[in-house]
Amino acid sequence: MLRDIFIFFVAAFFEILGCFSFWLVFKANKTYLWLILGIICVIIFAYLLTKVELAFAGRAYAIYGGIYIASSLLWLYIIEKQSLTYYDILGSLCVFIGVCIILFGAKNI
Repeated sequence: MLRDIFIFFVAAFFEILGCFSFWLVFKANKTYLWLILGIICVIIFAYLLTKVELAFAGRAYAIYGGIYIASSLLWLYIIEKQSLTYYDILGSLCVFIGVCIILFGAKNI
């Protein structure tokens, strides 16, 4: 289970970096060379999601969605240097509870 959680966080890093690369090109007018990094990162992200030990893709995506939210907020704080709000933290805690319910419930099926 810890391995799966680690894979989800690594996948989130690659998805966020990949999408951020597109953001840089289309929102911040950076060079189109960033798109190469973006495409590679999104491919790595998709590949990593196939490596979790869950039988169904939909359940893996649901769990990943929660981890993606937490990872996005970490990105916001660390990379974009923005403070987290009370609502950011409260919302991510609510999502984390949902992720735990799905993850631990899936292991009992």
